[in-house]
Amino acid sequence: MPVTGEHRLPEWEVPWLCGYQGAKPVRAGNAATKQMQIDVFGEIMDAIHHGRLGNLGPSAEGWQLQCALLDHLEDIWPQADHGIWEVRGDRAHFTNSKVMAWVAFDRAVKTVERFKMERPVERWRKLRRAIHDDVCRFGFDPSLGAFVQSYGSKHFDASALLIALVGFLPAEDPRVKSTVEAIERALVVDGLVQRYDSGAGIDGLPPGEGVFLPCSFWLADNLILLGRYDEARALFERLLSLRNDVGLLSEEYDVVSKRLVGNFPQALSHVALVNTAHHLTEQNRHKRHEPEQPAARDAAA
Repeated sequence: MPVTGEHRLPEWEVPWLCGYQGAKPVRAGNAATKQMQIDVFGEIMDAIHHGRLGNLGPSAEGWQLQCALLDHLEDIWPQADHGIWEVRGDRAHFTNSKVMAWVAFDRAVKTVERFKMERPVERWRKLRRAIHDDVCRFGFDPSLGAFVQSYGSKHFDASALLIALVGFLPAEDPRVKSTVEAIERALVVDGLVQRYDSGAGIDGLPPGEGVFLPCSFWLADNLILLGRYDEARALFERLLSLRNDVGLLSEEYDVVSKRLVGNFPQALSHVALVNTAHHLTEQNRHKRHEPEQPAARDAAA
């Protein structure tokens, strides 16, 4: 939604305008308003759930809205969509979209269990289980040892780094660990993470884009979960060094020209930054306060 508040956003090209440093085409509006993005339902449910955990006041109207959204998601989650990256290519059964559908029902179940809300929790439990089984069966490629971009695909996607972060699988699950390692091999450029292989033609755009900064923070989060703390801190500090003079980040970074590119400033980059800072702080706090081991005391004596 733009700051001016329009509700109708048909996309059209503006041929008489040149974009920044000659970039074309220049577009007005947003074609994503006509796309289906199943992952959004999980984002909404997760945000509301965390709000409740943070003592956000109860709202009967809010819960009714959630239930209506879940009723709709129950019908559409098996469908193909355009995914988290709003691809301009064909719809696909994006693994991340299915994972976030699982998040939506998982948070709904947790809301009922924790806050005693009245709804068909057993049906939601069954849906949560069915989606989880679906993703593990069709979203993971045993020959690649990794969760892939979409069902049947052989391409990697950095959105798979969210699998452990949203609680779909624990970080110590071998499938998560091997997925992180596959993304490190295939999508990391100069230490930072690409969203996917832009040369594969899955998004309907010409190949080539910068590394995606939120994905690089997600990698740091996974390194923390995997106990690779020094690597996580080094990556985090590298990302901090990319900020401009007032501490802001764009969505992408051009590792060749050494500059921020893409949407600026990008909220997703800053949300990811805060999350990684929190995870590193928590890791340091636990490490600082853990009791000294007896063997260490004996050696010191």
